[in-house]
Amino acid sequence: MPTPYLDTIIPNGVNLQPSYYNNGSVNFGWNLMQQFPSIQTVRIEIEPDKVAQAARWIAEASNNGYVVIATYHKHTVLGTDNAGELIAAANWWKANYQTLGTGFVVNLMNEWGSHNISAQDYADAYNQALNIVRDVYDGPVIIDIPGWGQETDTAALAAGGFSPLITDPLIILSVHIYQSSWNSGTGKFLTPSDIDTLVNTGLPCIVGEFGPSGSGDCDWSACVDYAINQGLSVLGWCWNGDGEGNNMVSPSWKNQPTATSFTVHNPYFQTIYEKLGLGGVSIPNV
Repeated sequence: MPTPYLDTIIPNGVNLQPSYYNNGSVNFGWNLMQQFPSIQTVRIEIEPDKVAQAARWIAEASNNGYVVIATYHKHTVLGTDNAGELIAAANWWKANYQTLGTGFVVNLMNEWGSHNISAQDYADAYNQALNIVRDVYDGPVIIDIPGWGQETDTAALAAGGFSPLITDPLIILSVHIYQSSWNSGTGKFLTPSDIDTLVNTGLPCIVGEFGPSGSGDCDWSACVDYAINQGLSVLGWCWNGDGEGNNMVSPSWKNQPTATSFTVHNPYFQTIYEKLGLGGVSIPNV
């Protein structure tokens, strides 16, 4: 039976990507994280073959007092328009939700949908996938907007208006903001006005990932600040697990996955952490 949610609060926080290191047997540095009270949510990206490991990650995060977003993440198909991959993610949730435990928010799939997908195709695939997930879970579902989390216009066409193409009413739109963030719908790098496009759908929205990485002209810092001012929760990339050095702590799991102590990795830590204020958005059931 689905797990009932009366309402959900998603405060600000950070991302974690543990799947790729030591078969997921990593230490998270919870003691260090707890020294920074603006981190209240952790978004954990889960490769589909890491179910048993993910159950431990989620339990540890919950036991340490964090709100948990669990995200299906298949790194080989990021940005795909193949609806079969999204349906596979939905069936993965159906098969594994109870094993993973309860009390977390489902992020159906990380960065499904390209810059070129139409609103109709995006909605059609998500309608099928959400229907499957609802067999086991009736809480709010986070869906990453298309184009690696950057196509705000496509998401608004799919989910906004009086008669949205996506029919499930309990979804949260997630935008990903980096220096490289490009919006094909507007033909320019992401700007604060693109946040308005999402907010104007009337749906709850979050910044599921943000950071300074990538090459481009998106003023990621201004976009994140604007999102915060508009009441969106923001989740920094990342506490640990980035393979290219964009980690808030040291050592990285890439170098020492079983390290027993960690220190903050400045200046990157401060760049991300200064964006995280206490608070978040309340998502009521409908």
